Amino acid sequence: MKILGKFPSTRLRRVRNSDWIRRLVSENNLSPNDLILPIFIREGKNKIEKIKSMPGVYRYSIDMLSKILDKAEKFNLPMVAIFPNTPSDKRDNNGSEALNENNLICRGVKFIKKKYKNFGVMTDVALDPYTSHGHDGVIINGKIDNDETLKILNKQALLQAAMGSDVIAPSDMMDGRIGSIRKTLDKNKFKDTKILSYAVKYASNFYGPFRDAVGSKSNLKGDKKTYQMDMRNYNEALREVSLDIKEGADFVMVKPGMPYLDIISLIKKTFKIPVFSYQVSGEYSMIKNSVKNKYLNENAIYESLISLKRAGSNAIITYFALDVVAKLDSY
Repeated sequence: MKILGKFPSTRLRRVRNSDWIRRLVSENNLSPNDLILPIFIREGKNKIEKIKSMPGVYRYSIDMLSKILDKAEKFNLPMVAIFPNTPSDKRDNNGSEALNENNLICRGVKFIKKKYKNFGVMTDVALDPYTSHGHDGVIINGKIDNDETLKILNKQALLQAAMGSDVIAPSDMMDGRIGSIRKTLDKNKFKDTKILSYAVKYASNFYGPFRDAVGSKSNLKGDKKTYQMDMRNYNEALREVSLDIKEGADFVMVKPGMPYLDIISLIKKTFKIPVFSYQVSGEYSMIKNSVKNKYLNENAIYESLISLKRAGSNAIITYFALDVVAKLDSY
């Protein structure tokens, strides 16, 4: 790139020296339209439960969801994503609770769709919140069986769509699941149900607090490196996204967010498809605790989200959504 201009006739500080000019020439900005709020749901009634490893984040019983959903509606967020904390006595080797039409997710979706009309609902398709071993698929002969897992994921996705989920979001990282789910949805007259593929989901160290939140951390046997992506790989992300687009994904996800800004940028520039990023639980807790202990200024939260936007994210799933949207005018 050729650099144009020369000092002193060119002074870049001229377009930084007041707030109004900085706002006028800013290249990237956040609005409520960029943010997706993740919400954890639990069994019981009249329950709002703290999550120790995620300060300021809670698990809600379904009857208490309005406490947080009213805020999402007030700030005009476009979508919420719900995740279940399935009781241990409802978990088994095959994650059969995922197919129970009265499970937490099904009841949660029906509650939201009945009471709220102004935002979409995204649901997670994977078995780890439902399995006794904490993995995203079924285990056969000591290995995660891809094709047997697909059969269950198809039924799970179809059930969620039937309950009213607007966006089906497979996070399991099984090969071929986008095409398989798309065919199942289309065959059953859910052609307008959208698929957000967790196309680029790394086997990351930043997921720990989330696994606490959904209750799978203590259950997990081994790791997920045989199906989630290797953190050292860059070009492999292109293969994952390319396959998922061909199979019918409407948008794709990169997860985690900030440790993979280069991947977000790569995917956006290569495919020109809507790219979402997930500022995951470990990122959230790291920043939240640093702000709480005054190691970082609170504006670091906004800066972290702008970095994801600048890299190419069309939307960001973040536990900071409500905190940030309430203060957008002050940044």
